[in-house]
Parts: sequence; structure tokens; C-alpha cells
Amino acid sequence: MGSGLLYVQAAQCLGLQPITLSDNPSRYDNFGAKDVEAIRIDTDDLGALIRECSRLRETYDIAGITGAEDSFYATASKLCRHFDLPGPNPEAIEQCCDKYTQRQLLAASGVPIPAYRLAANAADVEHFAAEIGLPVIVKPAVGSGSVGVRLCSTTREVAEHTNYLLGGQHTWPTGPRILVEEFAQGPSYWTDTIGNEVIGIGMSHSGNDIYPAPLTEDKHERITDISLSCLRALGLGWGPAGIEIRWTKRGPVVIEVNPRLHGSPVPQLVRLAYGVDLITAHIKLAIGEEWDLRKRHSQTAAARCLVAHRGGTLDWIGGDSEAAAVPGVVEVKFYGQTQRPIFGKGDYRDYLGHVIAASSSLPRTEAILQRAVDLINWSITPLGGVS
Repeated sequence: MGSGLLYVQAAQCLGLQPITLSDNPSRYDNFGAKDVEAIRIDTDDLGALIRECSRLRETYDIAGITGAEDSFYATASKLCRHFDLPGPNPEAIEQCCDKYTQRQLLAASGVPIPAYRLAANAADVEHFAAEIGLPVIVKPAVGSGSVGVRLCSTTREVAEHTNYLLGGQHTWPTGPRILVEEFAQGPSYWTDTIGNEVIGIGMSHSGNDIYPAPLTEDKHERITDISLSCLRALGLGWGPAGIEIRWTKRGPVVIEVNPRLHGSPVPQLVRLAYGVDLITAHIKLAIGEEWDLRKRHSQTAAARCLVAHRGGTLDWIGGDSEAAAVPGVVEVKFYGQTQRPIFGKGDYRDYLGHVIAASSSLPRTEAILQRAVDLINWSITPLGGVS
């Protein structure tokens, strides 16, 4: 999953030569694209990246540097600054990627957010969960892809998840820091922004990601205003951002701000709904060219992510050809290979693929999507070998 291949393809369409840097190229399908140079390197080593980019400059004119994921985006911004290329403020990106610091900055600017506490040990987590009131979200202060994030409805679930995070099974980039947050209940929305402009608002509903979200004028205005407040509070006036929001009893509440585009399939949904290519716009921004965010048409797009709800080994998955043949289906994609482990932890590693559909109306799009999804099946052998 992810948007790496979309970035590679968009760069090629602009006449650019993509060069991709990764510590493990086999993880990404974009390295299998035609005419793409892949370089294996430790992407956590800024010095090594600077030396590699300096070496590449002996052969190429480097037009721009960017990254599609949280883990590399801050580093990419530092490379941009070092080589005097267009890019976001590295300090703004880093403080946004630290969810605790992000919470503090949003709260200081009056942006409505869930109640939260920062814990360093199990006793703190238990105390703060009781103080905030169950249910709560327990998650690492730094991370992405929902890894280590869990909704805990009981004190037992809080204890179990805390033990998982602190017991050696979770990998911490720095010392363990756990956020305990109020569970903001209500419909889930997201906004996509570039610069200081909100491109559109999507909605997650009944397992589908819908674009654009069906909103009243008042709700649309309030979500737009709160999104722009987030950008100002976090210093994200350059480049893309993805903002996650819940509409609660007290109105819109910001769950998280990502200093990057939302991952696939959101960029495809925006393009289908509005004719706006967010990835091409981001690349043009990164190479110092003019970018175009004008909406060219209006229709409703929706995606369903195919999610495994238990751990084990993925034996097989099929039905993609049949699903892709359904009129109105735009894309069917499976992630990774069969015989791979499924972790069953509720994060991105449980995603098996996605289906995207588009039409002139929301009911028709959702009906097309359901018809296609019903044609897809898979089998997972649980750990222990009992099917």
C-alpha cells in the first residue's frame, strides 16, 4: 500500500527521472516500475543521504526531493534545506510528527482536540485512563499507520495494551512515551490541503471512504475553518497536509494532523471526484513549478479497504478480475504477496488491498463498490495451523 508508485508515475509523466531511496527496496511496488533507479541506503542516516545526493548531483540535476511517508518526510525536508531546494520547514514537520507536541501546539491555539495525557509507564497509563474516563485511545506518541494504536473500553484492555507496548513487542524510535486520549465519538471526516488551501473533505462511513463528504454548508465551513487553524498552529503553510476530524457533540474535534498527503487510495479519490491530481501538484511544488488545483468536474468516488480481522498467514486472495469488471469500478489492488504474515493488530499491516469506484451519485457509487467487494474472497490460516 502507500503512494510511492503514484509519485513515481507522476514524476515520469512530468518528464522527470525518479530515483528512489530506501533501506529495503523490496517492500515497495514502486521499485518495480519501469526506468526507476533504486538505491539501498539507511534513510535514518541524514549524513549518508546527504553524501548520496551529493554523489547523484555529479550526474543529475536534482530538481526536487520529497517523501510520501511520515518516517521519511521530515528527513526529506532537511535534505531540501541542505541542497537549497523547495520544501517544508523541517522543524514544523518534526514537531507535527510528535503527536504529544502536536497536541500541545493545537491546544495552545484554541483548536478543539480530545483530552490527552502523556504517560511514561504502566501506572501513569492506568491513572490517566481513569482520569479521562473510559473508553480511551492508548497509542505511542510517535508513529504512523495506526501501529500500536488501540481503543480500550475496559481497564483490562488498557492494561493488556500497555503491557504490549512496554513489553518489548512494540518498536520505539526513542524512549517509550504513551499518549492516553479521550475517545472522540462521532462521524469521521478528513481534509486534504496544499499550502493554505483546503482542496476537499472526505468521510469514512460504514467501511467506505467517500469523497466528497455529503455536508451541509455550515458543516463544510466549520471543518474548513478548523483545518486552516491547524495549519497556522503547526506552521504547515508549505506543501500538503492531511487532517483527521471527528464531528462530536461539541462540533468538530481534530484527531490528528499529518504533514503529508493522505496515503492511497485518497489521492485517487480526489482525482476521480474533482479532477485534481494532488500528487502531481505536490511534485510540481517540490521542483519549483506552478501547480494547479482547479476542480475540473464533480462526481462521487468511494473506496473500500480490504482488511483482515484476525492474524495468521494469508493463503490466497482472489476475485480481483471479476471485481474490476464491474461497471463503475476504477481500481482493484491487492497489497503484497500471499503466504505473508497478517498481524491482526488493527493497523496498516492488516490491509489486504482496496477497491475504488466512482459515479454521478453517492448511492450508486456505494452500490457499485459493494457489488465489487462481494466478488473478492481470501483465506487466512490462523497461527497454530487451524483454518
